[in-house]
Amino acid sequence: MTLPRPRSADAVVLVGGKGTRLRPLTLSTPKPMLPTAGVPFLTHLLSRIRQAGIRHVVLGTSYKAEVFAEHFGDGSALGLELEYVVEDEPLDTGGAIRNVAGALRADDVVVFNGDILSGADPARMLDSHAAAGADVTLHLVTVDDPSRFGCVPTDEGGRVLRFTEKSPDPPSDQINAGCYVFRREVIEEIPAGVPVSVERETFPGLLAAGAHLHGVVDDSYWLDVGTPAAFVRGSADLVRGIAPTAALPGKTGESLMLDGARVDPDAIVDGGTAVGAGATIERGARVSGSVLLDGAVVAADAVVCDSVLGTDSRVGRAAVLDGAVLGDGAAVGARCELIPGARLWPGVTIPDTGIRFSPDV
Repeated sequence: MTLPRPRSADAVVLVGGKGTRLRPLTLSTPKPMLPTAGVPFLTHLLSRIRQAGIRHVVLGTSYKAEVFAEHFGDGSALGLELEYVVEDEPLDTGGAIRNVAGALRADDVVVFNGDILSGADPARMLDSHAAAGADVTLHLVTVDDPSRFGCVPTDEGGRVLRFTEKSPDPPSDQINAGCYVFRREVIEEIPAGVPVSVERETFPGLLAAGAHLHGVVDDSYWLDVGTPAAFVRGSADLVRGIAPTAALPGKTGESLMLDGARVDPDAIVDGGTAVGAGATIERGARVSGSVLLDGAVVAADAVVCDSVLGTDSRVGRAAVLDGAVLGDGAAVGARCELIPGARLWPGVTIPDTGIRFSPDV
């Protein structure tokens, strides 16, 4: 295998958030460590950083910070050198970037939000940053409805013109995609030890001061996986090869089976479903576009769509789950029905026919 050309740049990944929108999954596991298409979500991003030739990666951690080091160690198994910097108090995005400044070595730093699944090419970002002689380069993606986001219009040469907050009449279809290249000196100028928003304070302030902010615009894959619906979609897109990764533990396709997973020949598993180690799907069950963590069980004739089943959770016979989340060890009884948005906390059991949205039992 041809190794990527080493890059004289550092990478920073911000992974300090509590992931409250993904509860109960994040009660025990930080969002970037949730199993996604067979491996922790962060592994997919680290694989792309490695592909770009970057070796030194600093993780800005906070919530359950020890989990990252316990899993990834020094990063050597991934061909990386990992360092960890803990954020003791919430510092927002700009403050979190400033907080890791002491661990940086290179003149250029690629910064990633750790909850974004993206097709951004770090190598292209660095090349464009150097060619433009920019102070900061932003990855921008085009979206169909930019009114829901902050817009970042650029001129023909890619120079950022302004930052516009959510507006019913957006000036551009380009939005901030959460990946940046900074000159290290710019990071060091961010106030230390206080909360700073890079989107609302740092970038507009730099622009007002005459700094050169450059935009790299494309229509590559981009998804914020902060909600259960987005999380299962992201996992399914990785399994099917729609979202880019170099860390998928198997071939792309309609499903991914980890070691020890057991699926009855008369069950249907599709839509990019990831089935964890030791998980079981019984006869006549249908599982589509979902994530089953290790040891989860889907009983005979059950239907599970666009859902997440926590470790050792169980779905009873002929139950129906659509857009639901089960915490670790939770159990849904036979013939129950859970509709989109339903969340069952760890260890909770719903008895047979205990919750339904249909009149028949």
